[in-house]
Formats: sequence, structure tokens, C-alpha cells
Amino acid sequence: MALLGQRPRVAAGTPPRPRPLPGLALAGLGVAAAWATHALIPAVPMLTAAVVFGLTAAHVPGVRAVVRGRGKAGLSLAGKRLMRLGIVLLGLKLSLDDVLGLGLATVAMVLGVVAATFFGTWWLGRRMGLPGDQPLLIATGYSICGASAIGAVSEVTESEERDAAVSVALVTLCGTLAIAVLPLLQGPLGLDDAEFGRWAGASVHDVGQVVATAQTAGAGALGDAVLVKLMRVAVLAPLVAAVGLSLRARRSAARGAGGARGAGKRRPPVLPLFVAGFLVMVAVRSTGWVPGAALGVAGHVQELLLAAALFGLGAAVDLPSLTRTGGRVAVVGVCAWVVVAGVSYGGVLLVG
Repeated sequence: MALLGQRPRVAAGTPPRPRPLPGLALAGLGVAAAWATHALIPAVPMLTAAVVFGLTAAHVPGVRAVVRGRGKAGLSLAGKRLMRLGIVLLGLKLSLDDVLGLGLATVAMVLGVVAATFFGTWWLGRRMGLPGDQPLLIATGYSICGASAIGAVSEVTESEERDAAVSVALVTLCGTLAIAVLPLLQGPLGLDDAEFGRWAGASVHDVGQVVATAQTAGAGALGDAVLVKLMRVAVLAPLVAAVGLSLRARRSAARGAGGARGAGKRRPPVLPLFVAGFLVMVAVRSTGWVPGAALGVAGHVQELLLAAALFGLGAAVDLPSLTRTGGRVAVVGVCAWVVVAGVSYGGVLLVG
């Protein structure tokens, strides 16, 4: 027995526990680079730049060794823990009054777009034979709010880090392309500014990408786009709860069929703590008691946290290892993009 106050000895041959500081420092540098890029080129969202820098860091000689070695623990921490905190603060962007102000027709349109995109993409991903949880995560990212939704669902499903990283990279790429492509289609599709804003909010994945896309049509379009987008964000909590309930049911069935073999598995939470925190923040914002200055600070902190998390997820992508499923992932991504853009365009025309 160790003496009182004496540190217990580590068994010989036991590797030291990896420290997160090098990886967190690298994520901090990535966030700084993403912030500088957005400041110099406002059309490039900060979160998009963070993913790109993470991907770059994972494949640049010299830096790659740090990413895969000393920095891995901290980058993994950023991709999971900081993502959760960012999702909690994301709730402060959403007010129940804003959702009700959209009108029932617009709310129904948004729910229809989310359902069609989610189930269509999930079905296609499974038909294409994408591995692991990639079909579910890609469907979640396209239908709701990009990387934030992928991070939330991957926590519940306990997905492989690679599946989450690939899904984030794909959703970010398509969302970035939307910034350039959708404004070019406003005229040919016959959309006025308000309709274009609602279309962007219903079809583009990440909040920052929605802002970058809709601002090309003016302040009015931007306001409509953000409201519609935040309505999609509101679907995050019920979706995560549904995934949690589904997993519980499947694991309960597996325990019943496999007896004691499944008894040791932890039951996934119906509503993870960070999603409950998201709902609490929505309720707090809905009271109207939070000063505008505090909301502004929380918004900046939330963006920094998500940027660090996305840098960590981007750094987890190994492009050479994607050669086996890269073509299938690309097909699913393009098809999902066409589905969400087409369904949302039809919904905007119906709502008027």
C-alpha cells in the first residue's frame, strides 16, 4: 500500500497518458488562422475555413506527425467536448417567438424539407454501402445544421471519429459550394429576395454558410434566411432524442436475444446533457431577459468553440484512406445536395 501523500507508481511498461495541451494549442492556431481568413475574405465563413485548415494540417509533412502523434488527444478533445459546449450556446440564437413568427405554412415547409432530406439521404447512403454511421451522420448534417448536428448525433451513437470527420468534410464542402452556386441561380429560378432568403435558409447546411449565401440578396433576404435556418436547428433536439430512443430499443432487443453478452453495454441517453443544455438556452433566449451585449459575446464564444471543434474533426480525416469509399461518398453528397435544394425550392414556391 502506498504511503499517505505518496503518488502511486505507474506499472512498468505502461505508456503515459497523452496530454491534450499540444493538440489544443494546435486547434487554437487553426482557429486564429480561420478568424484571420474570414476577416480578410468575409465571404469565407470562419467555420468553413477551420475545417479546411484542419484537413490541411492532417496532410502537410511535419505538421501531420504532430496531428497523428502528440496532438491527437487534444484534437480529439476539441472535436468532442468543445463541440458540445458550442451546441449548448447555439441555443441562444433561437427564440420561440422567432419560430412562431415564421407562420405555420413556413414551419410545415421546413419540417417537410428536413424529413425528405434526412430519410432520402439516409436511404441512399445505406444503398450505396457507406460504412459505419456515415449514412446517418451525413443525412443529419444535410437536413439540419451541418457539422453541429453531426457532432450531436455522433455523441449519442458513439460513432467512430473517422465517420464523423468524413461526414463533416463532405457537408462542409457542399455548403461551401452553395455560397458560390445559389446566388447565381436566383435570377434563372425567378426568386425575389425574400424567397431567395428562405430558400438559402432551408437548403444550406451551416448557419455561417447560410449568412454568406443570403447576404448577397440584401438585409431582408438575410433576415428570412436566418429565421428559416434556426427553425431547422430547432429540429436538432427531437432528432437526437429519436436516435437515442431507437438505439435503446435496438440494444434492449439485442440483450434479449443475446442474454448476458449484451448486459454490460451502456444504454445511450434519450436526451444527452448537452442537448438538454441547448434546450435550456433556447428557453433562456425566449424570455427576452438576456441583454443584447451578452448574446453577442455568447455568439462569438460559440463560433470560436465550434471552429476549434471543426478544426479537430478536419484533422481526423485521412484522405488516402477514403479511396475505398470516396466515390460513393461523393455520389451521396451530390444527390443529397440536389434533394435538399430541390425540395426546399418547391417548398418556397408553395408557401409563396
